[in-house]
Amino acid sequence: MKYAVAVRALCEFTAKQGDLDLRFTPSPSAQEGIAGHAIIRSRRAAMDQADSQPDYQADCQVGYQAEVALTGEFKNLRVAGRADGYDPAQNQLEEIKTYRGDLRLMPDNHRQLHWAQVKIYGWLLCQKLGLSEVRLALVYFDIGSQKETLIVQPYSADALKQFFEDQCERFLAWSEQELVHRAARDQALTSLRFPHASFRSGQRALAENVYRAAASGRCLMAQAPTGIGKTIGTIFPALKACPGQELDKVFFLAAKTSGRGLALDALNLIKSNAPSLPLRVLELVARDKACEHPDKACHGESCPLAKGFYDRLPQARSAALVSGLMDKSSVRVVALEHQICPYYLSQDLVRWSDVVVGDYNYYFDLNAMLYGLTVANQWRVTVLVDEAHNMIERARKMYTAELDQVGFKIVRRAAPAALKKPLDRLNRQWNDLHKNQNASYQVYPAVPPKFVSGLQQVISAISEYLNENPTGIDARLLRLYFDLLHFSHLIELFDSHSLFDITKESEIGSSRNAQTATVLCLRNIIPAAFLEQRFAAARCAVLFSATLSPWHYYGDTLGLPSDTAWIDVQSPFSAEQLSVQVVSDISTRYQHRAASLVPIVEVMARQYKTLPGNYLAFFSSFDYLEQVVGLFSALHPEVPLWLQSRRMEETEREQFLARFSVGSQGIGFAVLGGSFAEGIDLPGERLIGAFIATLGLPQVNPVNEQMMQRMGATFGSSVGYDYTYLFPGIRKVVQAAGRVIRTQYDRGVVYLIDDRFARPNVVRLLPSWWKIER
Repeated sequence: MKYAVAVRALCEFTAKQGDLDLRFTPSPSAQEGIAGHAIIRSRRAAMDQADSQPDYQADCQVGYQAEVALTGEFKNLRVAGRADGYDPAQNQLEEIKTYRGDLRLMPDNHRQLHWAQVKIYGWLLCQKLGLSEVRLALVYFDIGSQKETLIVQPYSADALKQFFEDQCERFLAWSEQELVHRAARDQALTSLRFPHASFRSGQRALAENVYRAAASGRCLMAQAPTGIGKTIGTIFPALKACPGQELDKVFFLAAKTSGRGLALDALNLIKSNAPSLPLRVLELVARDKACEHPDKACHGESCPLAKGFYDRLPQARSAALVSGLMDKSSVRVVALEHQICPYYLSQDLVRWSDVVVGDYNYYFDLNAMLYGLTVANQWRVTVLVDEAHNMIERARKMYTAELDQVGFKIVRRAAPAALKKPLDRLNRQWNDLHKNQNASYQVYPAVPPKFVSGLQQVISAISEYLNENPTGIDARLLRLYFDLLHFSHLIELFDSHSLFDITKESEIGSSRNAQTATVLCLRNIIPAAFLEQRFAAARCAVLFSATLSPWHYYGDTLGLPSDTAWIDVQSPFSAEQLSVQVVSDISTRYQHRAASLVPIVEVMARQYKTLPGNYLAFFSSFDYLEQVVGLFSALHPEVPLWLQSRRMEETEREQFLARFSVGSQGIGFAVLGGSFAEGIDLPGERLIGAFIATLGLPQVNPVNEQMMQRMGATFGSSVGYDYTYLFPGIRKVVQAAGRVIRTQYDRGVVYLIDDRFARPNVVRLLPSWWKIER
């Protein structure tokens, strides 16, 4: 059996040494890199046309060749990759690297890595074409100035072969270890048994469908009720499918920290029930949560954990993989034992892990690491998306960018002299964007080219300044730089899936010379165009949640493949467990709220008097919540009340939930769609009922109205309102109601308070096992 490794992965394993050094960053975006490669190739093609002669054309069927596929073997290694370009006329193989700033500031270990890559490609080309020698060239292309620096070195095939074999030998022991691990992993997974004595009701159906999806290479949307064990019901069959489908990895992606915790618990249970299973599980956390020295820069002269990072990485990597379960704490322990950065150790461990648990953004974001590695290494992966009803809003945020002129002007006033001119010019162009805008909010067809040009000039200027002044950087300037980069990247991708809008924010300056500050937004509405390629890169993707209905809403907006399967797992709960009461003589619409206060309090007080216990009450806003609390506490002071407040800290949220204990009584007031409306588990007596005094519809405002128009234009005018308002609102209602019944032994009541809950189009969106009472 051969171990397949990409050229880049081989070189990163064998040729990286010295310090971790991120001063020569941020690098160009993926789109800018692609564009830079395209410019170089177009220049080479133009040279071919200019230099071509009849005799040459007869002797050489092709000119400059781009993306040259190359493969080679050494013992049990199969090395493959694509060289950026080859010029047969000059016998020159090129590796193109895009960058920003001063090339002289590039760390030497970066340059060594680049030479290692082109030398590997050089030998593979010599072997393929039977060449005795070849010219190797590193082509450094400055994205800002569009200038290229060419560094050329001739090599004999014998020298390149020796280099190739030396690198392979260094990787060989590791590859043999990995082959042994993979064989043992797959053998153990083949005989792996479910870690519980039996499946819960509905759990087997979920697991069987996940397995079939993984085995057939299809995507699956699974709506499965709370309480059946969706986490282990998806992880277990995904693992079982690995040997037969030759899957490299399983990615479990969660919307919240609690979801990651449940996944790690499930995997720990699987491993504890199968002690011989050599499964490597890695938890990825955000950089700010893993950084040991947030006050230091990521290079050896500043941070002690960056100094000699690559020299100590091999030992740390081996030590981390021994344990198998590499959560945040265990990775930190290993990293600090070897005096290297925990965050970047975890980044390296992705390549050698079987299961990776992390946030959505690691696979679906614009520059997602897991997606990039999957494509670069041609991994066969299954992607499990937990609580997938969150994906639409999360994906929109990933592909949305804002620029706030207030913050921009603060940075502009304090900026160093070298940046004043381009910042002033961009500010004038910014003001020109909205000089004829009378409304506070307005949508424009596109970002004007003049502003785009000014934006690029500022980015280039700041990039050059940062490279020349790598220490002591003002945090606000750096934040602006990243915001400008993100905005610029999304301009390149702007299309009908997004809006470009300008919001007038406030008046700043003296009243005599007041200027309007605005917020520019590239606002993603339909993330499908961005996510399609993410789903296509996975062998299988499973999206699961208790609320994924109607399926076409999620399929359309998320860009799932046309052959995506859909299942609605039968609930293990019965209608007798949950009394669903629709209070249809109350309107919670904004204009009726004052009149609704007394009736709502009466409904809640009557239920509490009938059956005292713990209840949750959900409202559309804090203002509405506070009005009801004020009236309720005045009329019924004997009932314990506690409420969610704006911007609660973690400890305050924990205290709120702690009030829901066995034997306690009272009503907790919360906002629908907030942190207590989903993702919390209060079984049994801890929660016996909920009052939901809102349909959860998003606020009617200019942004949402524009969203409705775009949805209608894309998917049909008949669904614009549903996709924008109704479906997202009812999903929040069902999630909140789902807090009440958590196990087959729970009993409870839910009050849906609003006359619109009696409408047929709303009732159709509620869980089929509910028995609605009016």
